[in-house]
Amino acid sequence: MRLKAVLFDLDGTLLDTAPDFIAVTQAMRAARGLPPADEAAVRAVVSDGARAMVATAFAIDPDSDAFEPLRQDFLERYLDHCAVYSRPYAGIEELLASLEQARLHWGVVTNKPVRFAEPLMRALNLHERSAVLICPDHVARSKPDPEPLHLACSQLNIQPGEVLYVGDHVRDIEAGRAAGMRTCAVRYGYIHPEDNPGNWGADVVIDQPLDLRRVLEQALCGC
Repeated sequence: MRLKAVLFDLDGTLLDTAPDFIAVTQAMRAARGLPPADEAAVRAVVSDGARAMVATAFAIDPDSDAFEPLRQDFLERYLDHCAVYSRPYAGIEELLASLEQARLHWGVVTNKPVRFAEPLMRALNLHERSAVLICPDHVARSKPDPEPLHLACSQLNIQPGEVLYVGDHVRDIEAGRAAGMRTCAVRYGYIHPEDNPGNWGADVVIDQPLDLRRVLEQALCGC
């Protein structure tokens, strides 16, 4: 079946958002008289969400009484700081331009809540270019459930088999496969040191965004 769309995970796949997450955690630690957190440790758990980043940055048990106030502070600060340092990964702009030139739809399916994802996409001038943005707010079940990907297909009026889904976490690949899509795992995202994208069962694994051009050429020509 001919490829008609490429859907991306957001954090760690389309955008490098770790710098803003790190800046927020460092500001929180500074406000509490604490030394800077280990940036690499925070970056490694970005794909696991706010709970993991707060737990890592403050070496705190998520079940402790002190955890929830920290998480809420993190979310409130991030809402005001979600698009200060975040940028598309090197090569993403060229890749998106290639997709648009080839008249392929591209969009985002993410586990990032819409109150963060939409302003971030708007700030980076991607919202109007993206054919679809699906967040947890739009569905009953988030990735790795395929529901968000099926909703994206419905909104684009295409079949899952006509879509390539690209992500930096095993749940992205699980969701894509469960949805009946072709899948692409990236090595450049927020990968746990002990993890290996080559073991996730993706149809293809790439090292950098522009490697996807070759994959798309093969998919489009049926090679």
